[in-house]
Amino acid sequence: MFPPKSLLSLLFISLAGVDASPLSRRDGKATLGFATKFNEPGNPNFVEGDRAHVQSMKQGNGLGKRTPVITTNTGMNYTVQVGVGSPPTNYTLLLDTATSLTWVGAHKKYVATESSHDTGHHVSAAYSYGTFSGEEWIDTITLSPDLVVNQQSIGVATQVTGFAPDVDGYLGLGPLDLTENHVDGESTVPTVMDNLCSQGTISEEVLGIYFKPDVHLGELTFGGYDESAIRGPMSYSPVTTTSPASEYWGTNLSIDYGGDAIMSMSAGIFDTGSAFIFVPTDVFEKYMAKTSATRDAAIGLLTITSEQYGTLEPLTFHIGDVPFVLTPNAQIWPRSRNYVFGGSPDKIYLVVADFEGYAKPGFEFVLGHTFLERYYSVFDTPNNRIGLAPTDYTHAELS
Repeated sequence: MFPPKSLLSLLFISLAGVDASPLSRRDGKATLGFATKFNEPGNPNFVEGDRAHVQSMKQGNGLGKRTPVITTNTGMNYTVQVGVGSPPTNYTLLLDTATSLTWVGAHKKYVATESSHDTGHHVSAAYSYGTFSGEEWIDTITLSPDLVVNQQSIGVATQVTGFAPDVDGYLGLGPLDLTENHVDGESTVPTVMDNLCSQGTISEEVLGIYFKPDVHLGELTFGGYDESAIRGPMSYSPVTTTSPASEYWGTNLSIDYGGDAIMSMSAGIFDTGSAFIFVPTDVFEKYMAKTSATRDAAIGLLTITSEQYGTLEPLTFHIGDVPFVLTPNAQIWPRSRNYVFGGSPDKIYLVVADFEGYAKPGFEFVLGHTFLERYYSVFDTPNNRIGLAPTDYTHAELS
């Protein structure tokens, strides 16, 4: 159960070489650490690629229903080292919550072992930037010593287009219905999350995500969330019933700036695969006027001066009865990352971006990585809800 996708380029979140914390059998969850990397600096299409990624989500990409959290786009990618087989062969897979298929063989060839079984069923999927097709196999998947999935359906690619040479396939962490009609002869196939639950490795199909933006680290918790990472209550809101946001990890919210309303209650989504916070053009223009910002046409973002930064007001997202505030510092792209999109190192760029006509009823905003790195997020499938809680980074001053 997670969001759509796009190409590989700048941000990689890699779990390779990072030890997983021990699985707690008492509370039925396990936490994995990840590290972040920015690659291919100076991409002038970073912002436009982010917007195109969002556009592909709004239109739908043939992946089915409910998607949301970790995903990939032209600016942000997340990868994980996954062992397949017994003994395992390690593959570098995209970690994606917007798809539920797990497959290998984009570049490194699949190695069959004693745990491997070929079903003979054809499997395929199309993404916003590429495709794969091949055969379904049943095999053992190893995420860590504590996260082993037996008898997992995987795709073994025979034809692949659009994937970078350092990626071997996908680890799909989405819901069951996202596997519908992708494997011939089977309406759906159990997902990695399904099997982690059914095999007793985790107690419930819940994902917790925590970013540590100052050190480019974070953690992904299977089966719950890490209570030690939050600095306040976990506040839950139901997934919106308004389509198409309801097909993702969507919610209803309103926005005010400095106490003045700039967006009434609307439906939109959370998406770690988007870098920015996208809002409708009319809301963007209100925000631009209130901040006295100007557009950097070359980059595609708003900029402000140091003096204007000193007068920024809080930007508040009202979800249910709870206000989630972005401080002035949380509204700016860290200047240490300006190189990612070729921005001037001394310029101050705002993270609120224009949807540019892509917004529509039921899909009016996207809260991307720059929002989610300030709060702990929980995606709770059994209860059809989303949780947010403050962390040490909610009010942190990032440079």
